[in-house]
Amino acid sequence: MAAYYKKPMNKKRHPFGMDVRRRKICRFCENKIDFIDYKDERLLRRFVNDRGKIIGRRITGNCAKHQRELTRAIKRARQLGLVPYTAEVFD
Repeated sequence: MAAYYKKPMNKKRHPFGMDVRRRKICRFCENKIDFIDYKDERLLRRFVNDRGKIIGRRITGNCAKHQRELTRAIKRARQLGLVPYTAEVFD
Protein backbone atom coordinates (compact mmCIF):
# COMPACT_ATOMS: atom_id res chain seq x y z
CA MET A 1 0.00 0.00 0.00
CA ALA A 2 1.46 3.36 -1.00
CA ALA A 3 1.72 6.11 1.60
CA TYR A 4 -0.32 9.18 0.81
CA TYR A 5 1.80 12.34 0.84
CA LYS A 6 0.15 15.72 0.99
CA LYS A 7 2.27 18.73 0.07
CA PRO A 8 2.45 21.36 2.87
CA MET A 9 0.37 24.46 2.23
CA ASN A 10 3.12 26.99 3.02
CA LYS A 11 5.36 25.78 0.18
CA LYS A 12 5.23 26.94 -3.42
CA ARG A 13 6.94 25.37 -6.39
CA HIS A 14 9.82 27.16 -8.01
CA PRO A 15 10.02 26.93 -11.82
CA PHE A 16 13.18 24.81 -11.60
CA GLY A 17 11.69 22.30 -9.16
CA MET A 18 13.01 23.77 -5.89
CA ASP A 19 10.65 24.39 -2.99
CA VAL A 20 10.15 28.01 -1.94
CA ARG A 21 9.01 28.70 1.61
CA ARG A 22 7.31 31.81 2.87
CA ARG A 23 9.68 33.97 4.87
CA LYS A 24 9.06 34.06 8.62
CA ILE A 25 8.41 37.44 10.17
CA CYS A 26 10.15 38.62 13.32
CA ARG A 27 7.52 38.60 16.06
CA PHE A 28 9.25 41.46 17.89
CA CYS A 29 9.25 43.72 14.83
CA GLU A 30 5.66 42.77 14.05
CA ASN A 31 4.45 43.67 17.56
CA LYS A 32 6.80 46.70 17.76
CA ILE A 33 8.61 45.41 20.89
CA ASP A 34 11.69 47.57 21.44
CA PHE A 35 13.09 45.96 24.57
CA ILE A 36 13.23 42.26 25.42
CA ASP A 37 13.05 41.96 29.20
CA TYR A 38 15.17 39.25 30.80
CA LYS A 39 12.59 38.96 33.61
CA ASP A 40 9.82 37.87 31.21
CA GLU A 41 10.45 34.17 31.70
CA ARG A 42 7.41 32.97 29.74
CA LEU A 43 8.53 34.80 26.59
CA LEU A 44 12.12 33.58 26.88
CA ARG A 45 11.11 29.93 27.31
CA ARG A 46 9.53 29.99 23.84
CA PHE A 47 12.97 30.51 22.35
CA VAL A 48 14.72 27.77 24.35
CA ASN A 49 14.23 24.13 23.37
CA ASP A 50 13.55 21.27 25.78
CA ARG A 51 17.30 20.62 26.16
CA GLY A 52 17.97 24.22 27.27
CA LYS A 53 19.54 25.43 24.02
CA ILE A 54 18.71 28.77 22.44
CA ILE A 55 16.79 28.20 19.21
CA GLY A 56 18.44 29.72 16.16
CA ARG A 57 17.29 32.57 14.00
CA ARG A 58 16.43 30.46 10.98
CA ILE A 59 13.92 28.45 13.00
CA THR A 60 12.36 31.24 15.08
CA GLY A 61 12.22 33.77 12.24
CA ASN A 62 13.65 36.63 14.31
CA CYS A 63 15.65 39.41 12.71
CA ALA A 64 19.35 39.69 13.60
CA LYS A 65 18.88 42.64 15.96
CA HIS A 66 16.18 40.98 18.02
CA GLN A 67 17.93 37.60 18.03
CA ARG A 68 20.99 39.24 19.60
CA GLU A 69 18.82 40.96 22.22
CA LEU A 70 16.95 37.73 22.88
CA THR A 71 20.20 35.78 23.35
CA ARG A 72 21.48 38.42 25.76
CA ALA A 73 18.21 38.32 27.73
CA ILE A 74 18.23 34.50 27.94
CA LYS A 75 21.82 34.49 29.19
CA ARG A 76 20.98 37.10 31.84
CA ALA A 77 17.93 35.10 32.93
CA ARG A 78 20.11 31.98 33.20
CA GLN A 79 22.52 33.85 35.47
CA LEU A 80 19.63 34.73 37.79
CA GLY A 81 18.16 31.23 37.65
CA LEU A 82 14.96 32.16 35.84
CA VAL A 83 15.72 29.97 32.82
CA PRO A 84 17.63 26.67 33.15
CA TYR A 85 21.01 26.10 31.54
CA THR A 86 20.19 22.47 30.71
CA ALA A 87 17.21 20.16 30.66
CA GLU A 88 16.03 18.42 33.80
CA VAL A 89 16.74 14.69 33.56
CA PHE A 90 14.52 12.34 35.53
CA ASP A 91 15.62 8.74 35.94
